[in-house]
Amino acid sequence: MNLKSKFSFKSVDEILPEYPRPQLERDSYITLNGVWKYAITESTSAPSEYDGDIIVPFSPESPLSGVERTLMPNEYLWYKRTFTLDEDFIIDRVILNFGAVDRHAVVYINDKEVCRHSGGYTPFSADITAALTDGENIITVRVKDETDKKDTGGRGKQSFQRGGIWYTPQSGIWQTVWLESVPENYIKSLRITPDFDKGRVEIYIESDKKVISTLSLEGKTYGFASNGTVGVTLKDFIPWTPESPYLYYFTITMGKDTVKSYFAMRKVSLGEVDGKTRILLNNRPYFQFGLLDQGYYCDGLYTPQSDEAMIYDIELAKKSGFNMLRKHIKIEPMRWYYHCDRLGMIVWQDMVNGGDKYKFTTITLPLFTGKHANDSSYAKFARLSPEGRAAYYSELSETVNLLYNTPSVLVYTAFNEGWGQFDSQKALERIKALDSTRLVDVASGWHDKGYGDICSRHVYFRKYKYSPDKHKRAVVLSEFGGYSLRIDEHSMSSKKFGYRDYKDKEKLSNAVIALFKDVIATAKKHSLSAFVYTQLSDVEDEVNGLVTYDRQLIKLDIQRINDLFHSSGLNDKNDK
Repeated sequence: MNLKSKFSFKSVDEILPEYPRPQLERDSYITLNGVWKYAITESTSAPSEYDGDIIVPFSPESPLSGVERTLMPNEYLWYKRTFTLDEDFIIDRVILNFGAVDRHAVVYINDKEVCRHSGGYTPFSADITAALTDGENIITVRVKDETDKKDTGGRGKQSFQRGGIWYTPQSGIWQTVWLESVPENYIKSLRITPDFDKGRVEIYIESDKKVISTLSLEGKTYGFASNGTVGVTLKDFIPWTPESPYLYYFTITMGKDTVKSYFAMRKVSLGEVDGKTRILLNNRPYFQFGLLDQGYYCDGLYTPQSDEAMIYDIELAKKSGFNMLRKHIKIEPMRWYYHCDRLGMIVWQDMVNGGDKYKFTTITLPLFTGKHANDSSYAKFARLSPEGRAAYYSELSETVNLLYNTPSVLVYTAFNEGWGQFDSQKALERIKALDSTRLVDVASGWHDKGYGDICSRHVYFRKYKYSPDKHKRAVVLSEFGGYSLRIDEHSMSSKKFGYRDYKDKEKLSNAVIALFKDVIATAKKHSLSAFVYTQLSDVEDEVNGLVTYDRQLIKLDIQRINDLFHSSGLNDKNDK
């Protein structure tokens, strides 16, 4: 059944109108969200006629797109729309930006190819200045997406055979499309590195030419050269924590180009506390109460209906007492991370999985046996395709570079439950080479060979029993619970998936509270560093969320959960 979401957009002319990239924001901005033409063909040649209208940036499989049709592996999805630019908008160059397109995209302006990109979860851009004409311009996008029929890149939890923990496939444009105009020499990127111990932040600016730029921060102005780094020491700085998520906002001006951005002073590391390894926040042990967060919406699927929808999920988690979300096998729009930054929500970011068809003995049986396999066996882990393995590394690099500046992201998860896992030690080395400031959970759940910073276990169907890690890593319970309650009028189908079923809110709340008490007692006794409960919201057949899929009904007593966490004493010394 089609559910009615708690959230919606005002009109097709006002879909996700906010600037989509908060850490590199310009005044120059035109959104291309709204009504486009679409067609689905089996040819690589542009169609002479289109099938109808589609609402961008909602995938054609989603109800909000107005299409509700699945793109098949042998098909191409075509988009088309026109736009006209005012003379006062154009400075020197015009940049076309895509938040995300799943999975292989080729972009044309006035029938001239301007870029192509593979990878369904990361942004890409093109300088389209040379392809523009006076008056009306035509943008055309061609998309191909094999989902789980071929290993050519990350697919997340999408499947043509949806059901249980696997969801409706997505394709095409699913994040904001926008235009901006910039000078000939402009700020291409920033790399922001806070040094908590030295009370200092270093900001690198990338541009084509080295020129003098100015940084305005906390009422002071600093001069430095672009394609270089400016270092600023902050006297008596304010640390970022979930309880006090202080952000430092700044602007950088380089010639005619000005961007706004922000950073936070925080540090994540490992340390020994009472002889056991713990995760530290700002050099102090900080217990993380987490929720698994799939980031799906009943009518937008991958795409939130509005900023309000993103904020609701984060604030619901905070009101329930959680201080961390594990973003599960999906990368969100950058505004979602901004809201985590400013609201004070720690993020553990999963890399998006790929691979061929997974084997039950590899991805599910270890839940019951606890046995770990060597992930150098590409056949066992559905990673025989060299193209797919290369795509994983490419998308991993794009993900880490995308989120490097994001204060709330403290942990990367390289692989989950063996889904397309391979050569995990090499994945760890790749992540650490790109970003040494964060922790890495190499193998979440099972098939763990002792690499990385975290010993990460998933426990369903039985009581969790702590065991120390012989490799001296921090121990976390990275998935557990999944207790379910299905409510007919707020469920997508008659099917239900969960790990223990309850009939009403009171019984569910009592069971979840009892489960949390057991885990908190274990944490106090054994120095567990974090836990992640499954999950924030219902998703399709999964009915084990705090809130229903349509976000209309909260299914647990969140005040009782909040009170329990705050009375646990696990973070009593670290709330300042």
